[in-house]
Parts: sequence; structure tokens; C-alpha cells
Amino acid sequence: MAAVTSQVSAPRRLPSELSGVARSREAVIVVAFLAVVAATTARNPAFVFSSDGWRDLLISPSILILIAAGQAMVVITRNIDLSVGSILGLTAYLAGRLLTDIPGIPIVAVFVIGTLAGVGLGLINAILIARFRLPALVVTLGTLYVFRGIDVLWAGATRIFPKDLPQEFLDLGTGQLMTIPYLTIIALVVVTGVWWYLKNTRAGRESYAVGSDPLAAVLHGLPSSRRIMVALVASGALAGFAGVLYLARFASADSQVGVGWELQSVAAVVVGGVAIFGGSGSVWGAAVGAVLLLTINRALPVVGVPDFWQRAVVGVLILAAIAADRYLLLRRARRPQTVRDNE
Repeated sequence: MAAVTSQVSAPRRLPSELSGVARSREAVIVVAFLAVVAATTARNPAFVFSSDGWRDLLISPSILILIAAGQAMVVITRNIDLSVGSILGLTAYLAGRLLTDIPGIPIVAVFVIGTLAGVGLGLINAILIARFRLPALVVTLGTLYVFRGIDVLWAGATRIFPKDLPQEFLDLGTGQLMTIPYLTIIALVVVTGVWWYLKNTRAGRESYAVGSDPLAAVLHGLPSSRRIMVALVASGALAGFAGVLYLARFASADSQVGVGWELQSVAAVVVGGVAIFGGSGSVWGAAVGAVLLLTINRALPVVGVPDFWQRAVVGVLILAAIAADRYLLLRRARRPQTVRDNE
């Protein structure tokens, strides 16, 4: 009985410590973002102080923020979803086909169908991972290629062009409200909803517990499989929704849309303070991580850094984020238990 008690009580301290690490990282990422913007603006004031510069600063990370929000839900449960880029690409092309093949189809219907398609693809991942107990890394790596193969087989060499899309749909991707792009507003609303779910609902708190210590979660009687399934389905839904927005934003879609986005989403989540081993972090941190990564990608050419260094910079950020996790956690672990309990 004593052994069981120790196993169950341990996660109560762990999430608190990891949450402190995540909050520290989020603050660092915000400071880093402001520093990048300030340094780049000093080099080229148009980076921010122009209508296009301000708009690009806000709109560029919007779609990645949606993908990262779903990825954060999955990573918090100590899993990963590598299929999000393929889901985004498949649903973007699906939305394009709906708008071109069914003239007059309501735009709301396109979003609903695209999101439901993402739900269905996410459910495939969820069943294989949560029900059949297969490793998330292997399953989603496989579905990454399966979903991409379906996209390539369907789209072939064809492409959706701006002239094929209704103007009111394109306005959604380029319009703005009081200088704030619609896509940015949508991303903020979605992130707020995911944050509220994770913080204020029992299911959300159980997701953290499942990721913090899966064994203790089972001993507590938590519905671990259900929480993992919800996270994976939500990730698929957000990727599907983001696919439709991608089409509205770029007014084009082919079989290669979304290639590499799964790695960008993982990078945003890890850099933003969501522990890759699960159980800590916030969706706001993932959103800030997405903003930082894409801002750096825009800033490097402005300051004269060649494009091929962009991937290297992202890799360095990921390694630094993991090192920061380890350092902060070890530093907190060295403090007296009474001090940590009062933080």
C-alpha cells in the first residue's frame, strides 16, 4: 500500500515543478520575440512600422498557431502527432475542390466539412494509439505518409488557383478588423478556447495528469485512453480547420501543401515550454513559440542571414529549449521541498 501511495502522490508535486519551468520559458520566449522584433526593426523600420509589416507580423503565424494548439494538447498527454501537416494539406485541397466543384456552396459548410474531415483522420490516429496501444510516434509517422499519399493520388498534378475561389472566401484570409487580420482573431479565439478547456475542465486537468505520470493516472482510475483520444481528435480537427484557412490565406492548394508543418508545430510546442515528455506547459506557450519561430524566419533575410540558416536556427532553438527544461527542473529540484510547495 505504501508503494502505491508513493506512486500516486508523486505526480502532485511534479506538475507544479514543471508548470514553473513552463512559465519561466514562456517569459523568456516573449522577451526573445520582442528582442528579435526590436533588432530587426532597428535594421529595417518597415518590418513593423508599415501596413504590410504590421499585417505580416500578425498574420504569418496564425495558421501555425492553430496547428500548434492541437499539437500541444497531444504532447501534454505524452504523445505526438506527426500527421498534422498531411491533414492540413489534404483538407486544404478538399476545401478547394468543394468550392470549385459545387458552385455556391456556403463557406460555413466548407469549414464544417474540412473540420470534420480532420476529425475523421485524427480519429484514425486515436484508435490506433489509445485503443490498440501502439506508439504515437510510429502511428502518426505512418499516417503522415498515408494521408499525404491520398492527397497526392487525389490531386495529382492539378492545383487550385485563386480564380477558382469565391471572393468572399478569399476576403476571409486577407481581411482585417481595425488593423487586426481575421486569421489572427480566429487563432486567438481558438487558443483561448483550448486554454480554457485544459485549465478549467476536469478532462483538461486529467490530460496533464495522464502526461505527467501514466502509471499514477491508471492507479487513480483516470480515463487515460479517453483523454489521449480526445487530444488526438482535437489535433486532427484543428489541422482540418487550419487547412481551410490555409486555402483562404494563400488562395492556392496542391498535393504539397503542409509538407514540413508537423515539424514546425512540434518545434513551436517545445520552444514554447510544453515539455516533450508530457504533463506540463500551456497552449499559450505553444502559440508564442509559433510566433517566435515564424518571426525569426521573416527577420533573418531582413538582417542579411541566408535562407538556408533558418532551419539551423530552429534546430538550435529546439536544443536550447530542451536544455532549458532540464536546467530549470534540476534547479528547482535542488530547492528545499517547503520552498517548492509554496511556489
